[in-house]
Amino acid sequence: MGAHPADPAWVVSDGDRVSLIEMIGADPGSTLGKRVATDHGEKLPFLLKVLAAEEPLSLQAHPSLQQAKEGFARENRAGIALSAAHRNYKDDNHKPELIVALTPFKALAGFRDPVRTAKLLTELAGSAMKPYCDMLAEQPDSAGLRALFTTWITLPQQPLRTLLDDLTDGCVRHLKGAKNGRFRREAQMLLELAEHYPGDAGVLTASLLNYAELAPGEGLYVSAGSLHAYLHGMGVEVMATSDNVLRGGMTPKHVDVAELLRVLDFSPSDALPVPVHNASPGGTAEYIYDTPAPEFRLSRIELDATGLHRSVSLGLIDPGPQILVCTRGGVTARCGADEIDVPQGGALWVPARDPEVILHAHAARTQVFRALVPAVG
Repeated sequence: MGAHPADPAWVVSDGDRVSLIEMIGADPGSTLGKRVATDHGEKLPFLLKVLAAEEPLSLQAHPSLQQAKEGFARENRAGIALSAAHRNYKDDNHKPELIVALTPFKALAGFRDPVRTAKLLTELAGSAMKPYCDMLAEQPDSAGLRALFTTWITLPQQPLRTLLDDLTDGCVRHLKGAKNGRFRREAQMLLELAEHYPGDAGVLTASLLNYAELAPGEGLYVSAGSLHAYLHGMGVEVMATSDNVLRGGMTPKHVDVAELLRVLDFSPSDALPVPVHNASPGGTAEYIYDTPAPEFRLSRIELDATGLHRSVSLGLIDPGPQILVCTRGGVTARCGADEIDVPQGGALWVPARDPEVILHAHAARTQVFRALVPAVG
């Protein structure tokens, strides 16, 4: 749901079906508002998605804004078609993103503290993996992570398969061992990835990353250079308007190792849920996910047709565009004299010219996600 040139959303209004790009282009002032049109070049700066990962998705990272601009210009100069399978940069924008779980959600995000990773590898390693455990144990920092990652992702197929067999054997031993093994979740995750992606170096890489399990309502923010993969679950995802993806494994698609290494951030981090705050404690039921992204702000609205929060007013002091998606129940949206029903799974485009939208719940435990462009300062 957005206005990326590669695949824009379509808006149905008065029986007509219009591309969101065309709608914005025809009148950016009233659709985006003066602030957003000025700050973001008369383009909708965010994309909103509902993501359903039945199986593990690819390991990937996104470039910074500067890297995206340079990479896009470089590939244009080289004459690489936008549709080419080996093209890395489809546009000149970065792609910070936030995923909020609708169901229990599993993900990999960012490089784990190398000291802890060295302990995990030592616990799971057999004879083939031991030299690589020692490599990280001797240099437990971002440089050590980079060296180990580079070694693994460039291995020939036969030694790679030997290492993968050694790692999976170690995972089986660990799971059959002490009931309270400290790396049981990681061992189970690696076995599942090895089953989905046999012979793929990305399975080795997964052992270096933070493994996170999100409860419904929890969110995970992914910044530039962070290697990540969504493994299983359903969620609402919002991101800057971009299709720039550098893949790092667990995929049949193109993997450009040199460009990936240029983009990746090997600084250790934690995969922690993003902070959430109530927009107006005691007044509404809107919970905002705090991220540093200037292109988007996502919030979760909880309504109950039988309880306290039956309706909510979505007004903006500094108007801008919004997209709403109903993920549970259903709502009626009212703006002035206009009224529209939005069922579960339905999405609503709200242009900047609509000063206030009132949502009224149809059912108990109604849930709506709201994406907009935050005001700066």
